[in-house]
Amino acid sequence: MRLSRLFYSLRLRIFLIVALIGVMSCLAVHFAILESYENRAVSVRTSEVQTQMMIIANHLINYNYLMDPSSEVVNAELDMLANLYDGRVIVIDSGLRIRRDTYGISQGRTIISEEVVRCLKNGVSGATSKYDRQNGYIEMTTPIVATQQLMTGDITGRKQTQEVTRGVLLTSVSTDYIRTTLNVLSRSALTIEIILILFILVFAYWMSLALLRPFTQLTRAIEEVKAGFTSEPIVGPGYVETERIVHAFNQLLQRMKVLDDSRQEFVANVSHELKTPITSVKVLADSLLTQEEVPAEVYRDFMEDIAAEVDREDKIITDLLSLVRMDKRATELNITTVDVGAMTEIVLKRLRPIARKHDISLTLETRRTIMADIDEVKMSMVLTNLVENGIKYNHDGGFVQVVLDADHQYFTIEVSDSGIGIPEESLGHIFERFYRVDKSHSREIGGTGLGLAITRSAVLMHRGTIDVSSVPGEGTTFTVRIPLTHAV
Repeated sequence: MRLSRLFYSLRLRIFLIVALIGVMSCLAVHFAILESYENRAVSVRTSEVQTQMMIIANHLINYNYLMDPSSEVVNAELDMLANLYDGRVIVIDSGLRIRRDTYGISQGRTIISEEVVRCLKNGVSGATSKYDRQNGYIEMTTPIVATQQLMTGDITGRKQTQEVTRGVLLTSVSTDYIRTTLNVLSRSALTIEIILILFILVFAYWMSLALLRPFTQLTRAIEEVKAGFTSEPIVGPGYVETERIVHAFNQLLQRMKVLDDSRQEFVANVSHELKTPITSVKVLADSLLTQEEVPAEVYRDFMEDIAAEVDREDKIITDLLSLVRMDKRATELNITTVDVGAMTEIVLKRLRPIARKHDISLTLETRRTIMADIDEVKMSMVLTNLVENGIKYNHDGGFVQVVLDADHQYFTIEVSDSGIGIPEESLGHIFERFYRVDKSHSREIGGTGLGLAITRSAVLMHRGTIDVSSVPGEGTTFTVRIPLTHAV
């Protein structure tokens, strides 16, 4: 298990990459140098032997060797050259007949060779050389060229020279000394390569440490935050990659701080909101217990107050449970195709009796038929909360207007009222849990401070948006924008 995890180590991968590049470079240089030396040595040896063969070819012409191969001088030169280069020299006439073989095994025979025929045909331009690496020799052909003087045939009687190929020298030269030198060079290069590879491995290890040192420092800083030693934003090395990580982590840290502060505030608000009705019930009950012979009317008044506080407590708990259920990621929407206009009519029908109590007109304007894939229960709750707030925080004789509209992607619900409005400094907080613009008025009308938080959660679950604009004393407008088609 540890070995498999080791393979995913970035440090190990950097080490392997640097080491592999270094080792491959050494091997490439090694083979390139040896290949270059071998090609150069073969070229030099070929040129050297070819020069010697040209000289001997001239001697063969001068001594008329092709007609009479008994010249001791030429034979001595041929034997000396063969011994000098640890090779073999074959003298071939124009009829492809072997006139001399320094090995003494093929004299008098006829040779059929493509290289020999080409050399006879093309003369100097037909000279060839071939390196046989596997068998360790160089084979070359050298033309034996004689110069003849011919009459031009005109009245001037001038003579013209012409080169005639009389035969071919077929030479094989051993390359054992080149192979021996290559072996010596290879051993020397191997010693140097081992030293270089050891240096490369050390360098690769150091490089892997150096390149990951900023990430090690960054990890140490994050671990200090994790251990609770500090809650300040971390500062990392000034590399582009680490700066991005530091920036992202600091944003996450800030987000966590905000969530932690919000959670603490939420707990405090919940404790306060739940404790207040209980305290009221306690005070009312103690008042009854401390009095003797209390009239039935007083008991009734006190019990009505206690019942109201219990109802208030129940409403707070119900809203809290709704909010918690929406906060859970596991919560699924019950998506169906809904006629948004018909759904809005039903919601407004339930709320019109409340509006009539305060002489508030409740109107609906549907600009087009809207069929959308939504959770009807949750979207009805959104409408109910927005319209109910418009009624509660309104003036007697005012209005609440709901406007429905849609385009090819989204539908919008716009809820406008002529109510008391929201101060500008409170607009950014109204969706927070238990936040109230006017706490005293909210208590009179029975608000819990959770309605808009629940509304926003339901809208976000539909991947929609909710915006608000308000002018204090004139009214407020909420605009909800929801996709027509739910994306899974």
